[in-house]
Amino acid sequence: MPKKGNRKRLKFKAGDVCSESVTVADYADADPAVVKSGRVKKAVANAIEKEVKLLCGQEASQGAGVEVLSSAAGVEADALDSSDDLDPEEEGENETKVSCKKKSKRRKESSESSDGEDYPVDIWLVLSSYIRPEDVCKFALICRNAWTVTCTAAFWTRLYRRHYRIDVELPFRLQPDSIVAWRCLRACVIRSLFHLYEPFSLRVSKIPALPETTPTALLSCKCALYWVKKVSGTRPETLWEFNFKFTKPGHSKNGCAKSLHTPKPYEDVHMNPDSDCYVLQVTTLNYILTPVVMGMTLSQFKINVSTDMRHHRVRLIFQDSPLQRGKRADQGGTQVVLDPVHSVRLMDWWHPQYPSLSNI
Repeated sequence: MPKKGNRKRLKFKAGDVCSESVTVADYADADPAVVKSGRVKKAVANAIEKEVKLLCGQEASQGAGVEVLSSAAGVEADALDSSDDLDPEEEGENETKVSCKKKSKRRKESSESSDGEDYPVDIWLVLSSYIRPEDVCKFALICRNAWTVTCTAAFWTRLYRRHYRIDVELPFRLQPDSIVAWRCLRACVIRSLFHLYEPFSLRVSKIPALPETTPTALLSCKCALYWVKKVSGTRPETLWEFNFKFTKPGHSKNGCAKSLHTPKPYEDVHMNPDSDCYVLQVTTLNYILTPVVMGMTLSQFKINVSTDMRHHRVRLIFQDSPLQRGKRADQGGTQVVLDPVHSVRLMDWWHPQYPSLSNI
């Protein structure tokens, strides 16, 4: 950083300047250290002005417009001289302040000139009656009042009644008499739409029973619940269902996921105990004795071919705590092997076949 006292300055006199001494280099190749802004010094400007007057055959005292021009040039030159004496750091700070003032002024002008209307919540509530279920997210992103409408119990109740059909069989919790309650209303309406709304039901039919990302998605998940159920299928032998309910890392301890930005009067509407939960359902041809794995963390999940080469073999390894860095997943832990396996299914909380507490 050059010091203030070491800066060189060019000194000009009015008599030393003539038409031959003023070149393009005085403007284009001027030393930035001398004139940082690229403008001409006051002495040079006065000398050039005098030379122009002589070429035009005019005296310095003639013309009121000339006096105005010279005075304006003097003011600019004085301001330039004062700016040249400033330190580079001070100049940078001044430029930053000026740019900030300009930005704030532009923002203020844009906010004042912006056209728009602030409609009450009642109007958005009326418009929400014509929104499709798949467009709820887009509707909520229009403005704050539209988002507030999607948080109300009236919005989800109307959405349920609009698509309810009496010919569709629903679980007890999704019946119209149970939908009246505010607690977990949003989750119940979303689940019912996968039974009642045809685009959602078709979407579920296209989802494979076991997605390719299943082994990766379940790693480091905690087994919150485990139960075995005897089922009767179309096969002559009896089938057994081994159900593992997994929760993602960071799931709330009480099992109730609430939105941080949901208005307090509607927190019960958005409550969902099964948020961030999966159910891994493994159906076997016979009963298999397995260890208790509730409260343990899944560290490995593999599906191989069974020994009879006709079915699958599922291998699960659980750890007492999340797997530490550098430790192999198959080292220690509790192992659960299910063989032979008839089918494997992974279901999210909104899936129509997701088991609830009433049918466990």
